[in-house]
Amino acid sequence: MTEKELIRRCRKKNAKAQKLLYKTYHGSLLGVCLRYGKSKAEAEDILQMGMMKIYKSIGSYSGKGSFEGWMKRIVVNTAVDNFRKNHKHYYHENLDDVYGDTNLAGNIPDNLEVKDILNTIQRLSPGYRMVFNLYAIEGYSHKEIASKLGISESTSKTQLMKARLKLQKMLLSIERIPKYTSDEKTPPVYQKILKKDALVTVDLVTQE
Repeated sequence: MTEKELIRRCRKKNAKAQKLLYKTYHGSLLGVCLRYGKSKAEAEDILQMGMMKIYKSIGSYSGKGSFEGWMKRIVVNTAVDNFRKNHKHYYHENLDDVYGDTNLAGNIPDNLEVKDILNTIQRLSPGYRMVFNLYAIEGYSHKEIASKLGISESTSKTQLMKARLKLQKMLLSIERIPKYTSDEKTPPVYQKILKKDALVTVDLVTQE
C-alpha cells in the first residue's frame, strides 16, 4: 500500500490502515519519544498520545512536505505538553555552575555509538533534556522554546548550556573498545550534538 493510499484510508478512520500506520512508523517515532522520555515506558506513553493526535488530525495534512516529518512534529509537541504537565515547577531550581569547562568535547573518545548518546540524553534531568532536544536536535530557536515551555529566553539558553556540559561530562565517563580507524574521516555522531549551534541529522533510535 502506498503512503498516499494509507493516508486516505486513515482519514476514513479505517482501523486496519491505522494499525498499519502505527506499525510502519513505530520505530522512528519511538526514537523521537525516547529522547524526551525519562524511560522507555514514558516514551511509549508519549507515542500513544501522539498517535491518537495523528489519527485525529490526519485530515489536516496537506500533502506538502514529508508526512513522517509532519507526524514527528506532532509527537514532539506531545512530548512538550507532557513535560509541561508533569514538570511545571522544574525551572524554579537554582542554576549554578553554568560556566564550566566548555571544551570537553575534544577529550571524549571517538568510539561511542548512537545508543550511548540516546542513553546519556535520557539521563539528563527533565528540563535540560527538553531544551537540549528542542534546540540541538529539532532546531528550534530559544525564542520558540521559551514560547513552547512558558519560560524566558535566558532560561532556555542557560538550560542548554548546562545540558551540553552535563552531557559532555557523562560521555567522558563511557569507555568502549575502539572501533573507529585512524583514517576514518567521518566524525562520530556524538560530535554533532556537542558542537555549539550544531543540529543532529540522524535519528537516535533505541538499539535492543
